[in-house]
Parts: sequence; structure tokens; C-alpha cells
Amino acid sequence: MGSITLGKMLVGCENPKDRSLVTNNLQTAMTSNDFSGSMPDESEQHKCTWMAFGASEEIWGRELLSGVQDNLAAIARAIVKYEPVKMLVREEDYNIAAQKCGSEVELIVAPLDDLWMRDTGPVFVVDGKGKKAGIDFNFNGWGEKQEYDRDAQVADFVAQQSNVPLISTNLVFEGGGVEVDGNGTAIITESCILNANRNPGLTKADCEAELKALLGLRKIIWLPGIAGYDITDGHTDFYARFAHPGTVIAALESDPNSLDFDVTKQHLDILNLATDADGNKLEVFVIESPKRIRPGFENDEFAAGYINFYVVNGAVIAPEFGDSKADRRAKEVLQKLFPNRDIIQLNIDYIAAGGGGIHCTTQQEPIDVKHSKAVASFYLKLA
Repeated sequence: MGSITLGKMLVGCENPKDRSLVTNNLQTAMTSNDFSGSMPDESEQHKCTWMAFGASEEIWGRELLSGVQDNLAAIARAIVKYEPVKMLVREEDYNIAAQKCGSEVELIVAPLDDLWMRDTGPVFVVDGKGKKAGIDFNFNGWGEKQEYDRDAQVADFVAQQSNVPLISTNLVFEGGGVEVDGNGTAIITESCILNANRNPGLTKADCEAELKALLGLRKIIWLPGIAGYDITDGHTDFYARFAHPGTVIAALESDPNSLDFDVTKQHLDILNLATDADGNKLEVFVIESPKRIRPGFENDEFAAGYINFYVVNGAVIAPEFGDSKADRRAKEVLQKLFPNRDIIQLNIDYIAAGGGGIHCTTQQEPIDVKHSKAVASFYLKLA
């Protein structure tokens, strides 16, 4: 995620890559990697969470920068109570990151443009034997809307740090654009991946075939989203999330003046009629957006929605916006659907002012067999 008004804009949205043969090359890219795995549901056990302490004055501005860093640190400190956090940080920001994040968050020096690890980091997949790999979805600044040269290398860097192979693809996509149930079903917005600023010349069938092969999917539920509404062109993780297979949490915008008013109703119509990969009808729970936010943060880019929560080992890290009734209702729905997890609500107003949320700042690395004892030891240390 990110804010168009906060980002350093580039001229045009032309993809710099030569994509003329992309359709013919899609299957070759998968075959050459020789890895057959699937993307686990977020509620499956994590080895760790990856984040990026990458906010800069150039993109965020002087007024927001310190608050954004505080929000990032608060998210990391909340997560690290439940699982390890690995935070990428520029060398020049190392000391302030250490001060704000505390000693329990592991800092790793790396070049960065921004903080949106969900979109820049690898999407991890796991095969039937517990072997992991990371997918590099060729981050291009959400269609070249923001500088991205360093962030385009983050997926490769994280995969190396995790000691997992990196799967290549010709698709340009972001982790925030896909939501999976871990059982073969995904929800994806058309406005993001079926966009000429990412994948010119590709059809829905082309994208669907490649995504199914990469992520181990059997069915994709397509939502329209809104191209051009925000910098991401409408990521899925602000509209609909799986709580577990068969159960979806969907956003509803009740303000008729919002561009999301019509599209969230359209999404609900689609989801209420949809079935998963096994043919089972989805059960859909709705969380309405807050009717007000705290003073001083009102702008068109402010991401005032509860759907962008993040599920960790033993907890759900979710936003609150100062609307006590809506905040409470969101927490009640999350507690009902995640009864064995703590529900932790955080004030993330500065990050939301840039058009993003908690989920956008994180990327989970699933556990594998050889690390299960290490994670158990981590829990014992926290107990």
C-alpha cells in the first residue's frame, strides 16, 4: 500500500520490461523452478514475520515520518510477543529503529524505498514435505506510481535471508492482492492484477492459470475492486479476508459519498453467492468501516477499514480508529472468528494516512518441520 499523494510519482505507467512474449513464457517459468507447493492460510503457524522500517521523509513527508516509524515499531512490538519479527532497515535508520522497536525485534540492514513488506517481500509457499520457497512477483511500484528500484530487490533479499529458493514468474503482482484459505481457494481483485500497468496483454485466463500453478489454487473468486482509486488499484486485503476455509470477513463502506460504497456492496453480492474450491457455500461476516476517525487525519487516502488485520501465532493484530462503537464491533467479530487468539487493537493513524494498514506492513514466513523446535523454544522464552 501507500499514498499516491505521499509517493514520489513517476511519469506514466508503462511497464519497463519487454512483455511481448510473456504469455508463452509463463509455463516455462514454472517448469524451470520445479517446485510444487501452495500458499498456506495466514492462520497456520509462522516461523516469523518480516517487516521493513522503510519510511522516508522523501515519500512520507516530515510531518508524518516520526509517527509512521512509531506505528511500525508498535506493530512489531505487538507481534514479537507471539512470534519472532525480522525488520529490514536502512543503515542510516538503524539506531532510531533499535530505539523504537526494542531489543526483541531483530534488525537486518538492507536497501529500502518504503515500508510495504506485504507487497515487496516474497510470497511463501510450502510443498507436501514442508519445504519452502518464496515467489518474486516483480514488484513495480504498483504500476510505476512510486520509486521502487530498491524495493524490487526485497523479495530476493528476504528469500536469501530465509535460505529458501526463489520462484520466478513473469506476472507483476503484490502480496496484498491475494487472499487464500490454504485449501485451494483464493480471493483476488481484478483491478490490481488485470491492469495494464502490471500485466499488459494478459487475459484473466492467463493470470488465473499462472496463479493456480504458483500458489497451489483450485479456484479463484474474482472481485472487481477499483482501478485508480488508491495507489494499489484496490488490493484484496482491504476488501475480503479468510478467517478459515469457508468463512470470509468482508468490508462494508456505509458512507454513500465514498467510492467504496458501491463496490463493497458489489463484493458482498459476489461473496454471498460464491462457493469455495470444494463447492461449499461461503459464510460471510461483515465489518463496517468506522463512521469517524481521530481529528487531524481526515484525507482522501486515509485507510479507515478493519479488514487489513494480521493473524499471528496466538493473536490477531488489528486497527482501531477512535470510533468506539465501530472499534468494539470489529473486535467482537474478530474474537468470534478467532476464539483461541488474543485480539490486539492498535492506533495506526499515521500509516493509515498513507493509505495502508497493519497487514500491508507485514509478510508471514510459514513454519517448516526443521524449525518447529526453534519456534517452540521461542514460546518458552516468552512464557
